[in-house]
Amino acid sequence: MMSSLPSLAAIRVFEAAARLENFSRAAEELGMSQAAVSYQIRTLEQALGVSLFRREKGRVMLSAEAADLSVQTSAAFATLRDAFDRLRDEDASQLTVNSFSSFANLWLGGRIGGFQLSHPDLAVRLTVEDRINDFARDDIDVAVRGGLGDWPGLHAQLLMRSLFAPMASPAYVADHGPFDTPEQIAAGRLLSPQDRWWATWFAAVGLTALPPPAPGIRFDSQSVEGSAALAGQGIALLNPVYWDEAVREGRLVQLFPATYSGSSLWVVCREHQRNQAKIKAFRDWAVAEAERGPWGEAVRAAPQLDDLHASILPGSGRSPLASKLA
Repeated sequence: MMSSLPSLAAIRVFEAAARLENFSRAAEELGMSQAAVSYQIRTLEQALGVSLFRREKGRVMLSAEAADLSVQTSAAFATLRDAFDRLRDEDASQLTVNSFSSFANLWLGGRIGGFQLSHPDLAVRLTVEDRINDFARDDIDVAVRGGLGDWPGLHAQLLMRSLFAPMASPAYVADHGPFDTPEQIAAGRLLSPQDRWWATWFAAVGLTALPPPAPGIRFDSQSVEGSAALAGQGIALLNPVYWDEAVREGRLVQLFPATYSGSSLWVVCREHQRNQAKIKAFRDWAVAEAERGPWGEAVRAAPQLDDLHASILPGSGRSPLASKLA
């Protein structure tokens, strides 16, 4: 046996893999690749001289030698978490929120000041990045993520459904329209034409026989793509919740009802911290904020499988096209 501890990274990987009994889920929780998880486990097994897992029919199971080690390792990490949580509680007046760039720039950034004003004793820090974050590594309290809400070890509260609709500037519509049908929209200059959401949106409105997308500029950020649409460069597929003000002010025209993308936005935190006062305060505020305005009903309705092709208009839940598109 070793006279010193193995690497903390390997122990951390073992704890997650043993608790979840699944290398893929452990990799997702830790923000690693499955290959990296397997490597760390092999390294630990070689160092200890014992097999820690039995691999059977696509799953892994703890070996008899590793069962007690798993219990003690989980308890040790729980003790460490409690110690660090107590240290953080001494600084409970700080909240770090993480978000991907489009949501931060187009929705959260313009509202989060209101949250801080309603909690004047709480210092709020907003970090922005498009990669999936590791809560422990990145030292964040709460995050907004897009997906299905099924992240192991994390608590996810539905914030809003992700909607998409084609939009363009009034000048572009006047010069190149009309765009009253999906066929007319498909014939227009689509921004990010190879974006998979275009195919999803056209399928949702019943148009599947499309020619291959024409070459064009690909925007990785919805905020940049929306700016291009505002400048009259073409038709962008945008989330109307983010661009509601631009539509109401007449700077953008929503050409067709929005469809639900099948994905949603979630307020996410570590499971054992879900009831921390500052995290709960932010989560409750964000959910209430999402319910405000003309899109509140549409974005907060619980996602259903048959909603994938449901057209949505603000304030009405579904448009008259919904029965045809569902």
